[in-house]
Amino acid sequence: MDVFVATFLPVTVMIIMFSLGLGLTPKDFQRIARRPRAFCIGALNQIFLLPLIGYVIILAFGFTAETAVGIMILAACPGGAASNIITKLANWDVALSVTLTATFSLTCAVTIPVVLAFAVTHFMGTSAPAIDISSTAITAFLLTALPIALGIVFRASLPTWTARFAPALAKLAILLFVVVIAGAVISNWRVVEDNIAQLGLGLFALVASVSILGFTVSRILKASDREAKTIAVETGVQNGALALAIAGLLVANGPTFNAFAIPAALYSVVWLGTALPTLLLLAWAPLRNLTRGHIKQD
Repeated sequence: MDVFVATFLPVTVMIIMFSLGLGLTPKDFQRIARRPRAFCIGALNQIFLLPLIGYVIILAFGFTAETAVGIMILAACPGGAASNIITKLANWDVALSVTLTATFSLTCAVTIPVVLAFAVTHFMGTSAPAIDISSTAITAFLLTALPIALGIVFRASLPTWTARFAPALAKLAILLFVVVIAGAVISNWRVVEDNIAQLGLGLFALVASVSILGFTVSRILKASDREAKTIAVETGVQNGALALAIAGLLVANGPTFNAFAIPAALYSVVWLGTALPTLLLLAWAPLRNLTRGHIKQD
């Protein structure tokens, strides 16, 4: 099963990123210049607030070594495509959500190695395994920035093909992600069972904290209600597949589902079981009002 995960996980992440790129045009990134405040607030939450809260959660729950590093990897990852779906369902700021997801998926090739280098040194010290940060940066680039860029090029070059196949590809990406995460969890159920109590609670605290603080900080900095909710979702929904892929490649010639990967795998379980229903519940009221024609714009 580990061979299955090792083979299909990177491919799944690349398909997800490529699918995201198919939905983008250069105009999506031009929104940054037109709406710098909302974007900068989102960047503040994603790049600084999220890793900081991750660090605080680690200290609060007493996580150490590989577990702490795995949580920091997760905190360094960009938002997932699920954040775009939730934002759309809730009739929040879809354009802002897509721009933030795409931008930080492109830049994580830089941010993930920086956070990883700090985490490994700080939490593991001399007991840390040999980790090639440069290789991690290249891996992050190949898994995120390159597929997104190719998706943008494909959309511009083959618009008819994109319109026909992009929706099916997006559904395939989601299906593959579920299969890979389920495979990783089921094949390592004893490890999951041993860690779900404390680590699961810590990951739930992480998701809840970054979502609440993401919204609060955004409102303090004068973001609109819809923008703040969008940023909160974007900050609280991490790309668990990317985190699992990065963690699984840290130990050369080691198993894909190693100690670094446990937080990423459990995060997907925690998020699907707790955070996702909560976010969908928040999205339900606007969605219901939309069907009645009573949406109030902020």
